[in-house]
Amino acid sequence: MGNYVANADALVDAVTRDAANDDSAHDMGGDIVPWFVERGTAGVYDFIDNDVPGSTDRDRNYWRDVGTIDAYFDANKDLISINPVFNLYNDEWPLYTGYTGLPPAKFVHAGPGRLGHAADSIVSPGVLVSGATVVGSVLSPGVHLHSWSSVSDSVLMDGVQVHRHAQVHRAILDKNVVVGARARIGLDPDADRARGFTVTASGITVVPKGTVVD
Repeated sequence: MGNYVANADALVDAVTRDAANDDSAHDMGGDIVPWFVERGTAGVYDFIDNDVPGSTDRDRNYWRDVGTIDAYFDANKDLISINPVFNLYNDEWPLYTGYTGLPPAKFVHAGPGRLGHAADSIVSPGVLVSGATVVGSVLSPGVHLHSWSSVSDSVLMDGVQVHRHAQVHRAILDKNVVVGARARIGLDPDADRARGFTVTASGITVVPKGTVVD
């Protein structure tokens, strides 16, 4: 993520000029900011000098450019390592986020072959793991995993539904994706591409928002 702070009138002027430039890619980081830099009207904050309260030498200078799918995926995986380099559990650096009103996450069913559980994962409020297996994944608010489904090494965004016996591996599922019973995502890259999904060179499958996967 990049954070930019600008005077409104200066930004409007720069964007207006850029819109009329046919040689511009009209990109904030690639065109607008360099335009300010060339005129000596831009400053920079060096996060190496950013001293987060409660941080250690290991996580003090954490920064990731998540401009690619692989980088975004890796940043999510950073959160679930045993000793996370991006530490959400630093009490001196609280998260000031909006209250969702969602209930706590719930894990149900404990019968043979049907155990709702998660390991090496982050599970958000409102998640229901119903007889499903979760390993090495990030589950966003409102995700619902049904019995005998499995999710591994994946990032599931808000409201994703994974139905019975479905399998999701090394994938990013955008908001409100519905994975049908016995559907498989991330296990056969060629099949994923044939369905129109993006598959990165490293093998991460991306399913767009609201897609129903049968």
